[in-house]
Amino acid sequence: MTHRQDLQTHLNQLLQVDRFKDYGPNGLQVEGRDEIKHIVCGVTASLALIEAAIAAGADAILVHHGLFWRGQDGRVTGWMKQRLARLLQADVNLFAYHLPLDAHAELGNNAQLGRILDWQAEARFGEQDLGFIGSQPSPSSLQSLGEQIANKLGRTPILLPGDGRPLKRLAWCTGGAQGYFEAAIAAGADVFLTGEVSEPQAHLAAETGVAFVAAGHHATERYGVQALAQALAMDLGVTQQFIEIENPA
Repeated sequence: MTHRQDLQTHLNQLLQVDRFKDYGPNGLQVEGRDEIKHIVCGVTASLALIEAAIAAGADAILVHHGLFWRGQDGRVTGWMKQRLARLLQADVNLFAYHLPLDAHAELGNNAQLGRILDWQAEARFGEQDLGFIGSQPSPSSLQSLGEQIANKLGRTPILLPGDGRPLKRLAWCTGGAQGYFEAAIAAGADVFLTGEVSEPQAHLAAETGVAFVAAGHHATERYGVQALAQALAMDLGVTQQFIEIENPA
């Protein structure tokens, strides 16, 4: 068991939240009960996750995608009212960590995706050093790489071929990091993996020869929050569980 403030202090220090300029607040987003014994973690603070966490007896919910984002409508109506109402009724805390969780060298989304795919990071690239890049000993084709990713993540990725070069230098950044493609190219990548793809990336892949893989926003960001919750269980003596809310995006 731990206290809410102790949990927040521990998380903020562990993830070094002050280093990051983010799109929304990191840390405690909704205050619940003081004492925390059981943590439910998930990718996004959706109503489905909140309901499942309450049913599982959670004292706190830990997510990557929280409720509050820069530029959103600040009125508590509709879906926002529903989510907040359930949290407040059940007196459950909500903690959210966005870019700090992406970036953590061991527990973060990028580090954990590298572990799942058996990719070894050698350096960082891109804004706030969020992107990871490394080499594999035996260069592979885009097709074989796509099959590996599909097998590990459980969904078929979108593959944009470059010039067909052997893929030795691998770059990745989970979630909606398609805007990091040019930085990955500049860093010397033969292929860049992220969660989503936008229209310009197809042209960049064709014109630069660097392949692009969109493996799913949700699918690439399931692992950091699980590693983080497991670390909290070890460090603070709480129990934890991951609840998967399927998302095709």
